[in-house]
Amino acid sequence: MRKTPLLVAAATALTLAAAAPATAATTSWTADLASHNEDDSNIANNDGVVRLAGGPAHAATDQLDLETGIIMFDPRRLPAKSNSVSATVDGDVPADSELAVDVRGLRADGQWTEWTEATPDAPAVLPEASATVQVRMMLTAPYGSTGPAARKLTLTAGNSMAAAAAPKAARSYKVFATREGLVGGTTANGHKIKSRDHFVALPSGKALSPNGKKTYQVKVCAANGRCETAPVWDVGPWNTKDDYWNPKASRQSWKDLPQGKPEAQAAYQSGYNGGKDQFGRKVANPAGIDLADGTFLDGLKLTDNAWVTVTYLWT
Repeated sequence: MRKTPLLVAAATALTLAAAAPATAATTSWTADLASHNEDDSNIANNDGVVRLAGGPAHAATDQLDLETGIIMFDPRRLPAKSNSVSATVDGDVPADSELAVDVRGLRADGQWTEWTEATPDAPAVLPEASATVQVRMMLTAPYGSTGPAARKLTLTAGNSMAAAAAPKAARSYKVFATREGLVGGTTANGHKIKSRDHFVALPSGKALSPNGKKTYQVKVCAANGRCETAPVWDVGPWNTKDDYWNPKASRQSWKDLPQGKPEAQAAYQSGYNGGKDQFGRKVANPAGIDLADGTFLDGLKLTDNAWVTVTYLWT
């Protein structure tokens, strides 16, 4: 069983401003921070300022006692198809906290792309241009601390020179799976873990589904021939910025590793990164996916942590 914290980024006062790409066709809007979406989790809005609501530390973050909140804005229809969105946040982020803005687009096939972060250095670039985009903010801080605060979020959609190439078939990789357990805990999307629950955790929030929804799912197959399709409802194991299933061009971290190899696996097997995860902890197993008890015990009939084949169905 692995418990994995969400990333804590050092910052003082936040101005998240990713310059929009040079283009003659851009459109800007200000997100409604007072809006309420059914997929919001652990968010409070007082006097127009968004903060963490003080909910329980999430299951994947128990080791560092971190609290995470998500504010999900309603999908926005753009006047023209765009493949990039920049973000400017007026807010404050203490040195022990993080505030991230992520964007996804609605594909031509009706499915959502992965979440892509708009960083201070660059806009979020989507794998294909879309006329409908959705934005979320994720706030993370040590439980009981002041945490980040957002007063205004301005977004600008445009077109980058080239979008990332969309894959032609869902990617599959053999990775080590561990049992998450943690019944009664709360996952990164606000789901309270039940006995014999069915979901998985991946070490990146790029494919985190809203609580109770199956926007992003994986098909997990064990060596015994049993398979289960389950939603991604948590972040972990070990890392939180390791979308190892993506190619080098779009992988968020550890771009020098082969596609399909989790950082934890490389650290455990060959001493990559000094044998440590992103938080400096010594990696004790090569896990690239966590399985909830129902998926582990009932769906796959596993009796111990094991190597499995995972197909990332949204790719």
